[in-house]
Parts: sequence; structure tokens; C-alpha cells
Amino acid sequence: MANAVLQRQTLQAGDRIFKEGDEGNQAYVVQAGEVEIFKVVDGKEVVLGRVGQGGIFGEMALIDSKPRMASARASKGSTIIVVTRDMFEQKLNKTDPFIRGLLNILVENIRIMTK
Repeated sequence: MANAVLQRQTLQAGDRIFKEGDEGNQAYVVQAGEVEIFKVVDGKEVVLGRVGQGGIFGEMALIDSKPRMASARASKGSTIIVVTRDMFEQKLNKTDPFIRGLLNILVENIRIMTK
């Protein structure tokens, strides 16, 4: 990523970044502002967490290529950096195979626990 031109998105409060069930080809880093992660349960939105400056979200879909398990939107004006699948895979390919396997196990455990 050091030599790549980083794509940024500027968001207003309420702007949706992705929704539950979407294909996940990107992760995001919050450069400024705040993003909330939420699910709709029994017709009501439940906020699972908030991601602030320096935080990353949307990474699980890049790790296991499964659909998004929650939705994300800006909770206030924000700037996010886009991490593409290609960028992620370039980094991951340089990682020890044990760490790659561990990431897959952790993501699978999170998906099972949140069903």
C-alpha cells in the first residue's frame, strides 16, 4: 500500500457504506469521523459498534469472501480510506501461512457466534 494511491471517500452523516448481505470486495480505514456498524433484528436497527479514527471495518468479507454480516454507515461527517481486495491479498500473501490460517479461524468463529 505504500506505493499505491489510496482512494478516499468523504461521507456525510447517514451515508451508507455497505449493507448486510452485500458482497465484500473492500475494507475501510476511518481517516476522520466515525462509522457505525449495525444489523436489523426483528425490524429494528441494533448498533453493534462504532469505529473511529484509525479503526478498520469491513475486513471480514475480505478474509473469508462471504457476504457482509452487518451494515455500515457514517454516524457523522467522515473520511474513509478504501482497502481493495488486491491490496489486501498482496499484504496477506506476504504473511506467514500460520497467521493466514489463524485469521480464517477467527473470522469463522465470529460469524458462528453472531448468528
